[in-house]
Amino acid sequence: MTQIQGQNETVIILDFGSQYSQLIARRVREKNVYSLLARPDVTPDEVRAHNAKGIIFTGGPNSIYEDGAPRCNPELLEMGIPVLGICYGMQMSSHLLGAEIQPAEHREYGRANLTISTPGELLKGIPTDTTVWMSHGDQVQDPGGNFDILASTPTCPFAAVKHKTKPFYGVQFHPEVTHTPHGNELFDNFLYGICGCQGLWQMSSFVNAVVEQVREQVGPDDNVICGLSGGVDSSVVAAMLHKAIGDRLHCIFVDNGLLRLNEVEFVQKMFGDHFKMQLTTVPAEDLFLGKLAGVSEPQEKRKIIGHTFIDVFKEAAQKIPNAKFLAQGTLYPDVVESGHSLAGQAANIKLHHNVGGLPEQLGFDLIEPLRDLFKDEVRRVGKLLGLPEDMVWRHPFPGPGLAVRCLGDITRDKLDVLRQADHILLEEIVAENLYRKTSQTFAVLLPVQSVGVMGDGRTYENVCALRSVDTSDFMTADWSRIPYDILARISNRIINEVRGVNRVVYDISSKPPATIEWE
Repeated sequence: MTQIQGQNETVIILDFGSQYSQLIARRVREKNVYSLLARPDVTPDEVRAHNAKGIIFTGGPNSIYEDGAPRCNPELLEMGIPVLGICYGMQMSSHLLGAEIQPAEHREYGRANLTISTPGELLKGIPTDTTVWMSHGDQVQDPGGNFDILASTPTCPFAAVKHKTKPFYGVQFHPEVTHTPHGNELFDNFLYGICGCQGLWQMSSFVNAVVEQVREQVGPDDNVICGLSGGVDSSVVAAMLHKAIGDRLHCIFVDNGLLRLNEVEFVQKMFGDHFKMQLTTVPAEDLFLGKLAGVSEPQEKRKIIGHTFIDVFKEAAQKIPNAKFLAQGTLYPDVVESGHSLAGQAANIKLHHNVGGLPEQLGFDLIEPLRDLFKDEVRRVGKLLGLPEDMVWRHPFPGPGLAVRCLGDITRDKLDVLRQADHILLEEIVAENLYRKTSQTFAVLLPVQSVGVMGDGRTYENVCALRSVDTSDFMTADWSRIPYDILARISNRIINEVRGVNRVVYDISSKPPATIEWE
């Protein structure tokens, strides 16, 4: 199999349960160094097999003295590979190397003033007095003579340390978050100065290598099926496979009647006309809406849509001769969260199935060309493959489509109202140059009617909610501060142009406690 350039200088990140683990992996990737998340008990042999240039231990919620607190294999600290311990990762490693860890006199959470006394290689080039982000209860109480002290805060005398004889560095603060303004330089120093990485992880090299891998994997007479949704991930997969095998890629696009305004035409024009791909559009609106008739419970709607999609997709796939492979847009966070990577059970957050059981049902071999990438990296690949900007930067759209944005039971009339309102919202957001500045923006049709006055008459019509959030990872999100005059214009247009809506509200809840979608 073709070696992807850059994976021969891998940094392995042991995940001890930190909410920032994937953020650390992304910070490393942003330095053009390949990173992998691993479970806490990863073995030295597994580390050697990946030719690791460095190891990072993340933070975590535990105290090292708690029963069942995760520990690394102590041999990792004896391999001669540079190790950076962050927060809990520093405490655990320092403890294994002879330091004493105790609860801090004052729990430190938030910004703290860091004073650097001995920069060394790790803190080189960072101002002597700077700000860092802390989040810890325990800390190193006594380093025991085995460590050089690099920096301190007023309440944490050993905020950054280096072992005297081993290539171990520890920081009690979190350099991966933006609240630590010079964390970027710290990662530069660790990856390039200490680990000796050269920054070989390049998207162009990745694309070329994956294209070659697909050509080796798919036989000359085999066809590959790709379930195309019009979203970023499946679009990038389709473009990458088309580059690799041309007309042996067959895309299936299911029109379930739950799509955005003009979505079918958009996908057909983009992939059928522009990219000249083999595209089958399956008209299934009547089937889906018939099965959804009278169903208002959100989970039941999702189940019906999922099962119906499998049936429709399966029937379409069986008509394609010599179809041996199914391509999916699985991303690295999906792999990690479903427990199928080195991170194993430590990060077993959810089960992930792009097309719910289809590989098993149809006997396909899977092709997942994006499984090593984060979302921002997928967008970079899309640009390299020539996908247009409006495709690469599309906001996420839920798998069940508008069914989870049309609260209550689903009808054609309700969907048409929602489609028009959503189209006006996005049209204005794009016109005001806010689309790229927001992460996800959409309309929701509520199962609520209210009294209104239009002209000289009384109305009793639907309420439409607008939702727009800003986020970097979609795990947490804050509501977008869209200027009032823009919201007023959107509201005015929806009420005037969309028959059936006489009231518009704006959702100002964050995630958590709310979710991004309403259902």
